[in-house]
Amino acid sequence: MSTAPATTPATAPMTEPPADGRAFVPVTLDLGDFALRPWGPGLEVRGGAVARLTEAAADPEIALWNPLRASDLVQAQASIDRWAAGWENGSLGYFAILDAADADLLGTIALRWTDRADGLAMVGYWLLPAARGRGVVTRATRTITRWGFDTAGARRIELAHAVGNPASCRVAERCGFPLEGTLRASFRFGDGLYHDEHLHARLATDPWPAESAESVEAAKSVEVVESTA
Repeated sequence: MSTAPATTPATAPMTEPPADGRAFVPVTLDLGDFALRPWGPGLEVRGGAVARLTEAAADPEIALWNPLRASDLVQAQASIDRWAAGWENGSLGYFAILDAADADLLGTIALRWTDRADGLAMVGYWLLPAARGRGVVTRATRTITRWGFDTAGARRIELAHAVGNPASCRVAERCGFPLEGTLRASFRFGDGLYHDEHLHARLATDPWPAESAESVEAAKSVEVVESTA
């Protein structure tokens, strides 16, 4: 969890960049068996968005590597409201990862500007236990990265994770985010301790890593749908 060759469909722009420049504009990204849907009012989640967010906050892995301000229903609703506000001003792109069959919450993935004027953004994510080990976060990270480059004008997207969280290192490598170095004692995680982090990054001009036939077919099926969430 994380703080294609150019001629393939995986590198084709998803939509045109927004007229007002660098902004994250709400869309639904449909990957077939699951979808990335903007967090905000009206988001339909099995079991309720607020209740499922408090459940996620209590998961030990999420609480350690991605501590959420959602320990109760009031805090969870406040978090959703902050994410919705980020969509409104284009500074944050927070997506719920939802199962296509029943709208079950699988996790969250997000882009946020760290230097909007310079086109510098950071990607982060967490998954609930039932979604882990299925390739969900790798596909979601590839998709949101393409979306950030193609539609929001991002120049560079970073991915940072605790050194003690090697699963995110593998996600970064599979998504073409090379390791650039180690940030010493850079972030205080859920255990209250400052951990070293690995910093990975992609540039908009970087070539995409080679994809399997299955990945190429999955990329062909990604559909961008305008969202009112």
